Amino acid sequence: MIRYYAYQKCSTCRKAKQWLESQDIDFEEIAIREQTPTMEELKQALAAKGSIKALFNTSGMDYRALGLKDKLPTMSEQESLELLRSNGMLVKRPFVTGADISLTGFKEQEWQEKLLKV
Repeated sequence: MIRYYAYQKCSTCRKAKQWLESQDIDFEEIAIREQTPTMEELKQALAAKGSIKALFNTSGMDYRALGLKDKLPTMSEQESLELLRSNGMLVKRPFVTGADISLTGFKEQEWQEKLLKV
């Protein structure tokens, strides 16, 4: 079963959840504001994406309020991961993780390729 981190008010998260349900994919839904991804899950996503910036919700209010556009390039990987771990609203969502899967954001084509393996 995959872990699906989402924010209830996020329209992209709602669309992704509908897609998961329409594909009969079992998932555990987690409110990302209340429970952020674990450090291990973030590291797994970083390995899959290859870029720390890909894990950040760069259009979010918290990202802008903290001035991360300018700060992120000078932060260490560990500092960036700890920041993500401390504030779920900074994490690009929806955030999906499983045994050998890490997805950030909802791109239907990518989700089909990764989650509907035959």
